[in-house]
Amino acid sequence: MDPQPYLLTIDHLLSEEERLTWTAARDFCERRVAPVIEEHYERATFPKELIPEFAEMGFLGSSLQGYGCAGMNPVAYGLTMIELERQDSGIRSFCSVQSALAMWPIYTYGDEAQRKRWLPEMSAGRAIGCFGLTEPNSGSDPGSMRTHARQLERGGDYILNGQKFWITNSPIADVMVVWAKTTDFGSDAPVIRGFLLERGMKGLSTPETKGKLSLRASLTGEIVMDEVRVPKQNMLPNVRGLKGPLGCLTQARYGIGWGAVGAAMGVYERARRYTMERTQFDRPLAGFQLTQQKLVELHNQIGKGLLLAYHFGRLKQDGKLTPYQVSYLKRDNVRMALESARTARSMLGGNGIMGEYHVMRHVCNLETVYTYEGTHEIHTLAIGRALTGLSAFR
Repeated sequence: MDPQPYLLTIDHLLSEEERLTWTAARDFCERRVAPVIEEHYERATFPKELIPEFAEMGFLGSSLQGYGCAGMNPVAYGLTMIELERQDSGIRSFCSVQSALAMWPIYTYGDEAQRKRWLPEMSAGRAIGCFGLTEPNSGSDPGSMRTHARQLERGGDYILNGQKFWITNSPIADVMVVWAKTTDFGSDAPVIRGFLLERGMKGLSTPETKGKLSLRASLTGEIVMDEVRVPKQNMLPNVRGLKGPLGCLTQARYGIGWGAVGAAMGVYERARRYTMERTQFDRPLAGFQLTQQKLVELHNQIGKGLLLAYHFGRLKQDGKLTPYQVSYLKRDNVRMALESARTARSMLGGNGIMGEYHVMRHVCNLETVYTYEGTHEIHTLAIGRALTGLSAFR
C-alpha cells in the first residue's frame, strides 16, 4: 500500500489564512534556515543575516496588533513556531524571545511612548530585545532575585545593580527587559518592577556564554549591571510584582508548546525516511516489527501533541487559556519531543549522532527546552497545585 507519513492532520480545522501562514513558514524555513543551520550549530553562531527575513515573514512580534506587527491569531502564531523549531530550537528561541519576552511586555506593560519607540524597530528586526529574569542563584524561584534598583530621588532616576544569566539574545540586544527588586525613594519595601535597559548605558555589559553543548545556534549571555543609571521613563509603568515576568513567561511557554511539536516532526520524518531507505538483512529497517512500533509511537504522540496545541490555541484565541493549561502544554509537548528525538536517534544507529542527519542536534537542543522557561518538575507541581488546590512549593 502507499505509505502515508501522517494519519492525523489539523488542516481541515484551520482557516485559509492559517493554512497559508503555515505553508509560507514551512517553505521559508526549508529554503533559508535548513541549508545553513548545521554549520551555525557546529560553529556555535547565530545566523544574524536572517533577522531581516524573519521580520519580513512577520515572525517578530507576530501576535501583536499594530506597530508594524503581523497581528497573527494564536493558532497561526503557533504554526510558525512549529516550522521554526522543526529546523532548530535555537532559531525558534530567537523569535520567541523577541516576540513574547521582549516585545510583548513593552506592548502590554509599557506606555505609548515606549511602544512607539521600540516596537516598530523590533518588528522590523532593526532592534533586538532580550528578557532578564534568571540569575546565577535564582532560577525556578524568581522571587529570590538579587538584582535591585533604588530610586535616587522622588520622581527621579534609578540605579540598577545585579546580574542576569542564561539570557537568550543578550549579546546582540539593543533593549533589555530587566526585572529587579525596586525600592522607590522614601520607601523601605521593595517591589519587583520591569525596566528597559539600553545598550550603551554606562555600567551595562552583556558577555556571551561560551561552551554550550546545546542551543549552539542561539546566542546566550549575561546582563551585568554595575551602578547602571536608568531614567524613570524606562520603567514599565503598568505592572508590579512577579505577575509581570510570569505573564511574559506564559506567553513564551505557549509558543514553546507548539514549537516542540515541530522538533518532534523533524526527527520523526528523518527516522521514517532513513528506515525506509536503509536495508539490513535483505529488507528495509522499516519492515521490522520493532522499527514499526517505534515509528507508530512517534507518529501517535506527535498527533496528540498537535491536537493539544491546537485546542489550547483556540482557547487562547477566545481569551480562556489559563497559565496552568500553558504549563500542561509546555510540559507534555516538550517531554514528548525529547523522548521522540532520543528514539529517533537510536533508530539511525551510529549515523544518529552525525550532524548531517539532523537528529542529535535536536536531542541536545531539547534537553535545554525541557529545562528552560520552567523546568519539567516545576510545571508538574504547578499542574498538581491546580488539581489539588495545594501548593508543593512557595
